[in-house]
Amino acid sequence: MFTGLVEETAHVVSVEPIGGGARLTLEAALVIPGTKAGDSIAVNGCCLTITTLTGNRLSFDLLAETLDKTNLGDQKPGSLVNLERAMQAHDRLGGHFVQGHVDTTSHILSLTPQGQDHRLEFELPRHFARYVAYKGSISVNGISLTAAEVKESSIVIWLIPHTMEVTNLHTLKAGDRVNLEFDMLAKYLERLVDPSLKD
Repeated sequence: MFTGLVEETAHVVSVEPIGGGARLTLEAALVIPGTKAGDSIAVNGCCLTITTLTGNRLSFDLLAETLDKTNLGDQKPGSLVNLERAMQAHDRLGGHFVQGHVDTTSHILSLTPQGQDHRLEFELPRHFARYVAYKGSISVNGISLTAAEVKESSIVIWLIPHTMEVTNLHTLKAGDRVNLEFDMLAKYLERLVDPSLKD
């Protein structure tokens, strides 16, 4: 379980195909103290297990499903990704409950400066629109954000300078894919209301 508050960013060293999956290797400027092999880390919002940790380099094994459902397969050497360790029971919940189970990806429609802030608009896949509410929470590349506008086929989010500075959003542009995870409470509520619903 995560909170959607990015702790640091890391550069992609390589994404090496292995069978139907891949080995993702990252280099972080500051590996979060106490991190070790076997720990869960959200990488662009996708919960992964560290397989090896040597100095500032972390490696993860990616399943074919992960490559299919997330933007991790899009990453190139030098790309910047967001990192967050799994939360501890005594941590403050500054964002919202994020499982690290990416639901889908979405293309950025626009990312434009508006004064000191930025306006981000990205596609809202129709199949997932029911999980989004005005002023509700959504995880975008592992970042806990608030939906400022919910349109028929897109979502608008406003970003403060701090978010742009400490995450990988400042490296993105229109057309890039982002990972989306919708509010888990909305998904559980839907299942409780109508158990016959299927994904």
